[in-house]
Amino acid sequence: MPSRKIDIVDGRAALDAVRAADAAGEKPQRPVLATSVRYLLQLLDEKAPGNSVEVRVPPFGAVQVIQGPRHTRGTPPNVVEMDAATWIAVATGAEPWAQAAASGRVQASGTRADLADVLPLRP
Repeated sequence: MPSRKIDIVDGRAALDAVRAADAAGEKPQRPVLATSVRYLLQLLDEKAPGNSVEVRVPPFGAVQVIQGPRHTRGTPPNVVEMDAATWIAVATGAEPWAQAAASGRVQASGTRADLADVLPLRP
């Protein structure tokens, strides 16, 4: 889970700023992008708590989610990793999980590494 909880107002404002930058064809500011990613990881943790899948969005954050066997040492057997733009797209429903995974923009390993059942988050 992200180290500090992001307020819903701050999280939604950051998401709105990222969407506005994308619509204008601009790159979002790094702090705003980081807040958006962490906010969506926080929502995923609230929606699907657990410790069997690690979702990574480097360099902004990672969270362990989904009920199942707890992982405690080394690299987890179920890992999902993607860039910030892909995470925001699949988490908000702008892009379907299956499409992002099929395009290679999502690296997923392990039998539990399919997030289709918990995405989109619809914040």
